[in-house]
Amino acid sequence: MDLKKILPKNGPPINEVSKYIEKYKNDLIVIKYGGNVFIDRNIFDNFITDINILSKLGISFVVVHGGGPRIKRELDKSNIQSKFIRGLRVTDKKIINIVESVLIDFNNDIVDSLKRFGTDAISIHTKKNNIIEVTPEAKELGFVGIPKKINNDLIEKILNQKQVPIVSPLGLGNDNHPYNINGDTAAGAIAKSLKSRRLLLMTNVEGVLDQDKKLINEITSTEVLKMVENNIITEGMIPKINTCLDAVKNGVTAVGIIDGRKQHSILFEIFSDKGSGTLIRK
Repeated sequence: MDLKKILPKNGPPINEVSKYIEKYKNDLIVIKYGGNVFIDRNIFDNFITDINILSKLGISFVVVHGGGPRIKRELDKSNIQSKFIRGLRVTDKKIINIVESVLIDFNNDIVDSLKRFGTDAISIHTKKNNIIEVTPEAKELGFVGIPKKINNDLIEKILNQKQVPIVSPLGLGNDNHPYNINGDTAAGAIAKSLKSRRLLLMTNVEGVLDQDKKLINEITSTEVLKMVENNIITEGMIPKINTCLDAVKNGVTAVGIIDGRKQHSILFEIFSDKGSGTLIRK
């Protein structure tokens, strides 16, 4: 494999990349691409480039995407006001139909963009290859679900065919009705179910910051919990942190929170000594 031909010039150093390809060659990585990261088309293209490179390097990985900002845009067009309870969108019948169609459109966008680069990607959502069974989160939230069971066999079959599974954060309930799932929660559930080596949460922040707003490169679960207790980690970061802690407690070796706005952040996180965000270990 000629790494010089595959890797970008402004990516991680080749000698480090070779070492990490060896390290991850029999492992699985789950990547959550989400938050407000993907409204900007340049960031989207950078993400597609990195994913395509991972595929060429023979790494096994699953992508779970979000869709919050796109969903908001569509609901605004229909003049639908969203109500949130505990940070989760209350989702009635009308809203779930919009959410489902927006997420499936975005899923197709990722799959088509990868195919243009020659990476064979496969859509996974409620209308095609559904892998997530859910239980309703709470009655007052409507069609918002918590993953109950992941169909590992289907994902493994896709991975064995050297294809890349692209998963929408949607699942089906007992009633075969679609439910919306928080993107981080969906990614965490898949990472746990498949016992992946790494879970990467791409977002629009640098990572976990200390009280002086400096990036923390690596941290343990215990230290993270202290930061939550001391209000150093607050608000929107808390659900992310809960996903991370739950994953490392349940068989995922480490979780990275990385900045999707930085060029090649996925490549630097996986293939370089210093990484590109915060790594949380047990």
